[in-house]
Amino acid sequence: MVRKLTTIGFDADDTLWHNERFFKLTQARFEELLSDYTDASVLHDRLLEAERRNIGHYGFGVKGFVLSMIETAIDVTEGQVPGHVIRHILDAGQEMLAHPIELLPHAAETVATLAGHYRIVLITKGDLLHQERKLAQSGLGELFDDVAIVSEKSVQTYRTAFAAEHGGPERAMMVGNSMRSDIVPAVEAGSWGVHVPHDLEWDLEHASAPESPRFQTIQDLGELPALVAKIG
Repeated sequence: MVRKLTTIGFDADDTLWHNERFFKLTQARFEELLSDYTDASVLHDRLLEAERRNIGHYGFGVKGFVLSMIETAIDVTEGQVPGHVIRHILDAGQEMLAHPIELLPHAAETVATLAGHYRIVLITKGDLLHQERKLAQSGLGELFDDVAIVSEKSVQTYRTAFAAEHGGPERAMMVGNSMRSDIVPAVEAGSWGVHVPHDLEWDLEHASAPESPRFQTIQDLGELPALVAKIG
């Protein structure tokens, strides 16, 4: 009997390990640093606008976040931001880049369980060096048959990752926490999309769930092996 699934793709940040919590903590520090110039809600909106505007220039990840914070600090202070505030922002970014990896519950055992039976692919976006470092620190690197670190996740991203020689998108599954990046484009490519919600989500990753029988939701990665077995 032909198996329905041959490839399983995993997102990295906030699917296999914590990520957004460090952005939220740094943003709280950023709001404290600039509290004399504007209130937190205004600063939040201005920073989000800068991040959205700068994605095409800097991509995703800590470095782009830091540059957007610096730009926002200059803008809200009308160019009067003190040098020590810029220094604090840079220090916060370096701390984020150096923070040790914290795996999410069931991540290691689930990937290890499925790796013996399926082609396992990591598909993540962000800064190349930082993502490579996080994967190395995670201890999961050897479990993946392929790793794709991309600037953006699109339908074509999944068509390429789940190419015909590996069974094609129709026999692949993408697992991730972001509806916009991990689920919607994967389902549009013809794959299964399995959403694993995370308590924290970046505002720019919000999207509506796809209306498709190939869309599934699980509460944590511990439920994934049973779902994979059910699909076949």
